[in-house]
Amino acid sequence: MPISNFQFLLIIAFMVWIDFYAYQATNTLISKSKAPFSKWVNGIYIFQAVSLIGLVLYLRFSQAGTVPFSFLVSIIIMAYSAKLLAIIFVLIDDFRRVIKWFFERRRARTKKQQLSGKQIPRSQFLAKTAVVAATLPIATMSFGIVSGAYDYRIRRRKVYLPNLPKSFDGIKIGQLSDIHSGSFFDKKAVQGGIDLLLKEKPDVIFFTGDLVNNRTSEVNEYFDLFTKVKADLGVYSTLGNHDYGDYMRWPSQAAKSKNLHDMVEAHQRMGWNLLLNQNTSIEQNGDKLAILGVENWGAGRFAKYGNLSEARMNAEGDVKLLLSHDPSHWDAQVRPDYPDIDMMFAGHTHGMQLGVEIGDFRWSPSKWMYKQWADLYQEGNQFLYVNRGFGFLGFPGRIGIYPEITIVELKSGIASA
Repeated sequence: MPISNFQFLLIIAFMVWIDFYAYQATNTLISKSKAPFSKWVNGIYIFQAVSLIGLVLYLRFSQAGTVPFSFLVSIIIMAYSAKLLAIIFVLIDDFRRVIKWFFERRRARTKKQQLSGKQIPRSQFLAKTAVVAATLPIATMSFGIVSGAYDYRIRRRKVYLPNLPKSFDGIKIGQLSDIHSGSFFDKKAVQGGIDLLLKEKPDVIFFTGDLVNNRTSEVNEYFDLFTKVKADLGVYSTLGNHDYGDYMRWPSQAAKSKNLHDMVEAHQRMGWNLLLNQNTSIEQNGDKLAILGVENWGAGRFAKYGNLSEARMNAEGDVKLLLSHDPSHWDAQVRPDYPDIDMMFAGHTHGMQLGVEIGDFRWSPSKWMYKQWADLYQEGNQFLYVNRGFGFLGFPGRIGIYPEITIVELKSGIASA
């Protein structure tokens, strides 16, 4: 949801605080410098700080979700991530100075002397360390844009369902989520991701929402790619929170409604079966597998357009698979109220596009907001898979959490220990 004016003022205040402290490190380094350019450094720093705050003000009244918007946001994030890391060392230096002042004052009282009044100087070493440390987030984020944005990874998982009919034993499901087509800046790389999916030859494909950032028109340039996404048993999709146009200012409610109508037509044009609080079934040798799709339903502040009761009505199949964009839906409604839903497929979190994954170890700031934020989860006989996302939003890159194409193989029975 859009931030309030109060929240925006808090952001500006936080930026000013960061700039003040980061300036201290810069000022410490140039204070004793005799280089001819040193007298200009303070002015340059103040100019860039004011410029960045001005850029934030500009973005406040600009349309989010476009490629230029994303890159401008990245510039701001890079700059303030660097400054934030730098001020850690400035704060350490301030703490050192306070402790030193305290003990000098105590010593002076003990000896009944007066303090000289001379200020305790800042540490040149810590100031230099701060400046060096500031380069780390800039280098890391630049690498995430250049290398991580389109570094698609195939994630394979095998899920055992006790009541899966033999006709569907071994069925291969491909999953895409969070395409965010309005963020793409390399169409050839996107084509490479689609080719990876099709090379897997999945029997059925699920798309779990967020085709665009704000406007349906964002996908127009990519119809030729996404119409190639096909499978023998069909492609089934649902909507994510960004597909409704809720995060932008529309000239009228009619314009917003038309955008949603265009979204439905876009899925039809691509040959995807869009399930809006609906269900369908696929059949093999007389056995049926039910596919349910709900509109976006998220716990907390996210929109609740979904109606799972309606989506489940008259669903036919020994196994029920649910497409629901937001993984918080699983604990909030699916597990407690619908134990007959065997597996849910979700996305939404992107894994924050930032984290560490080494073997079975996974960590991301996303875990502070979502109990289930990436990969496969199980509670009893119910499963949830959270896709890390095919695209990106805001920051036009990924660091450690890479774009994903999921391949889930369903097997009959119970997994051996």
